[in-house]
Amino acid sequence: MLWLTSPASPGSTEKCERSLNVPMEKTDGMHNCQDKHEEDIPKSSPFDFVIKQFQRKRSFPGKRKEQPSAMKKFFRGFNFGKSEGKDKREMEETEINNSGADDHSEKEDLSAEDGLSHLISEAESPSGDQIFNQFMQKLGKKPNSKNLDLNNCALTAADVTELASLLPFLPELEEISLSWNSCVGGTLKALTVHLHHVNLLKVLRLNNCRLTAEDVTSLGEAFEIVSQLEELDLSWNSNIGGKLSLLTKKIQKGCKLKLLKITDCNLTGKDGESLAEILNVIPNLEVLDLSINKHIGWSVKVIAQALKNVPGLKELNLHMCGLKQDSLQGLDAALPHLAELRKLDISCNKEIGGGFKDSTAHLASLKNLEVLDLHQCCVTEEDMTILSQVIPLLSSLQELNLSSNKNVGISSGPLLGRLRFLPKLKSVAISNCGLDEESFSSLAEAALHLPELEILDLSWNKCVGGNLKLLLGALKLAMEIQVLRLSSCNLVDEDLALLTLLTQDGHLARLQKLDLSYNNNISDKGWVMFCQGLTVFKELAELDVSLRPSSCRDCGTWFSELLAALTKLPALAELGMQRWVLSESQREQLESFNQDNKRNIRFDC
Repeated sequence: MLWLTSPASPGSTEKCERSLNVPMEKTDGMHNCQDKHEEDIPKSSPFDFVIKQFQRKRSFPGKRKEQPSAMKKFFRGFNFGKSEGKDKREMEETEINNSGADDHSEKEDLSAEDGLSHLISEAESPSGDQIFNQFMQKLGKKPNSKNLDLNNCALTAADVTELASLLPFLPELEEISLSWNSCVGGTLKALTVHLHHVNLLKVLRLNNCRLTAEDVTSLGEAFEIVSQLEELDLSWNSNIGGKLSLLTKKIQKGCKLKLLKITDCNLTGKDGESLAEILNVIPNLEVLDLSINKHIGWSVKVIAQALKNVPGLKELNLHMCGLKQDSLQGLDAALPHLAELRKLDISCNKEIGGGFKDSTAHLASLKNLEVLDLHQCCVTEEDMTILSQVIPLLSSLQELNLSSNKNVGISSGPLLGRLRFLPKLKSVAISNCGLDEESFSSLAEAALHLPELEILDLSWNKCVGGNLKLLLGALKLAMEIQVLRLSSCNLVDEDLALLTLLTQDGHLARLQKLDLSYNNNISDKGWVMFCQGLTVFKELAELDVSLRPSSCRDCGTWFSELLAALTKLPALAELGMQRWVLSESQREQLESFNQDNKRNIRFDC
């Protein structure tokens, strides 16, 4: 805020004005007064020029009124041939003229004062940028005129209204994120009516804002304004369910949406049909996420038929959408139109189990598919036989998740062995798949041909315990592996000794996450040996050695070895040790470690 300091006292100003009424011959006094007046103005004042202009107007409001000389005053009462009436009229006219000139001068004085007041007011008022910056600072956020990130800021209805008033000052705004602010619900119209000020807006995120039917309607009306919008995320707004048509019916042809996320919004089958109707007017759609909407299952077949209108679709997420076998068949029929598809997630749809044998004819046509998630789909042995023929043909595949499908391990289909034909695989998740020693051996052999492997999840497969040596060759070749999950695998001391041996030989050097939890068969001796070799994991950020929920155990002498190793693990931030019981002396050791090393490690004990 800038402040204007008065250049002179009221008395000095009045004195200066009186000096201006002397005859022209006596201007020295006027100049002296004016000079004195100007000297009183602080040199550092930003209003020097404005005030001088104001004074100049006050000093010379117009043409100077001619002052009568002493001779004219003397002869004013004598009559030199003019009638008395005429002289009287002339005197009256002169007085009227003089009065008019004085009025004109006063008006100019007032006009100059008003102008100065206006300039001062403008100078004192904060700019739009300043108001925006103050608003962001109040919320603890950094101002950014292109990306308005107000996620999880505990916004109030008043904040939303204030934000709406700031939009005229943000013509370059491209992203608005108001997610995780529950009070936004019911107030969105105050914001959307001002979106015409930000016609460059491309991204709008409103996750978990408790949006109401009125909010959905307002969003629909806003689509006519924000013609450049490319991303809309409405996830975790359960009240949208049954009301999606209030939005979709406003979307017109030419919409530029590329991403639409409506996760866990309690969508109904009718909502699914409404969505299917607009796919023909959003041809640029690349990401469609309808996950965790269990009641749209029967409408997925209708949606699948409309997917031919979005040939550029790259991600389709139907996780936990209540799909059935006929939904899977409809989806398979749409796949030939989705040549650009990169990610397909149909996980946690248990009722599609048994339907793959009739619904995978076109899956192999997805030559650009990089991510396939089929976890917890209750695939049958027949399904596995078909998938064993199709999945190895997905030459671009980088991530495969088959977890929580028991028949993966016991199936006679050679799927795990055929993973060798997918050399680009970076992530393989086969947790809780009922692997036996034969299927695990097939996987271990295939892993020898996966040099880019970064994530391997074998958790909850009991056969791994005592047989980790089968994976030794693959782990030696997997130079890029960053995540290794072996939770609840019945590991024994021998398996930990093998991991230690690998690290000593320079393998697993890039490991960032290691999960050894729920392996209760490992002895204290095994943990000591493991902790002594732990120091080579320089990039390790997460380590979990927790026990099973139903058990507890005294922490042995290996705890001291663990603390010693932690001092040489600079990246470690999280250590899971649930249900290990620390003695009093070990707790003191832990406190001393935290104080001495000043490490921000989260011990989950």
